[in-house]
Amino acid sequence: MTHQLFRAPRTVTTPRLSLLPPGPEHLPDLIRLKGDEAVFGYMLHGTRSAQRTREELEDDMDFWQVRGYGTWSVFERGTGEFLGITGLMERPDGRGVAVRFALWPQCRGKGYAREAARAALDFGHAAGLPRIIGVARETNLASRAVLTDCGMTLCAEFPHRGHNMLVYESLA
Repeated sequence: MTHQLFRAPRTVTTPRLSLLPPGPEHLPDLIRLKGDEAVFGYMLHGTRSAQRTREELEDDMDFWQVRGYGTWSVFERGTGEFLGITGLMERPDGRGVAVRFALWPQCRGKGYAREAARAALDFGHAAGLPRIIGVARETNLASRAVLTDCGMTLCAEFPHRGHNMLVYESLA
């Protein structure tokens, strides 16, 4: 399966978005995004320092080389504006490959997160991943709506740092 994934095209376009595997040229945007509490406060491990963001960028580029999928930087096609990230990553808790998304607050309510997450799910399934999960805090209604609007179904829950976390899944 890894060889099939490795050969998959890495750039994805949707009607409004371009999803590009991150490279060093994206670092300034990623530092701003990952350091913003309004964006990364809900993400696993919270906001990141500039140094941690640099390390994660290196990890993300390596992950693409090994797995053939990973995180994309999300840009609006019409303007080229950096909107945030989406992607497919192995969860550190062993629950599986998860879709993730984090876009600027001004992107909310415009369907960009749904469009980006749906593109990531489609990419993952087309590349051979039979099951992709999504995890959201029970109180994060916006992320839960994105996951369900992408066709994912609630399948489990677990406690994490005082929050009830909901697990959604998408099956190929």
